[in-house]
Amino acid sequence: MEENKKNPIMQEIWEYIKVIIFAVVFVLIVNNFILINALVPSESMEKTIMTGDRIFGFRLSYQFEEPERGDIVIFKFPDDPEQKELYIKRIIGLPGETVEIVDGKVYIDGAAEPLDDSFCPETPIGDFGPYEVPEGEYFMLGDNRNCSKDSRFWENTYVRQDQIVGKALIRYYPSIKLLD
Repeated sequence: MEENKKNPIMQEIWEYIKVIIFAVVFVLIVNNFILINALVPSESMEKTIMTGDRIFGFRLSYQFEEPERGDIVIFKFPDDPEQKELYIKRIIGLPGETVEIVDGKVYIDGAAEPLDDSFCPETPIGDFGPYEVPEGEYFMLGDNRNCSKDSRFWENTYVRQDQIVGKALIRYYPSIKLLD
């Protein structure tokens, strides 16, 4: 008779254990293969993303399409030999393009008109380049160009496509905001 009382309790405990195991496996799969959760540590992307914001990036974004100019991406810092440090910047130069910055304005392939920089919080300054972006690599800039350590200053100027971890999609803290 006492045997029958223990059996339902053990069954209920086993059900809880299965739910917990499922939840842990689900979170590990989502975190390692679908989404990346990132904390923004610096002011380099302000006003688009502020210092201390938490964002989700989609790891599968570039499995079926190529990165595009203007995409905000999370990537492995090219100057980190262990490839553990993550950065977030905006793609400016695409493979095969020449990027030049004159009086803070970005020009692609010698165009007469600079790229739209209306997302920059203040007028960018400085002259940089020209940079010839190799095939399979990208030139990155922060939106807060005057306070951003980006492709202009790195030893390894460009980010390889295989270093891109995901496309930043949404800021979820301190408030929800879609990133574009």
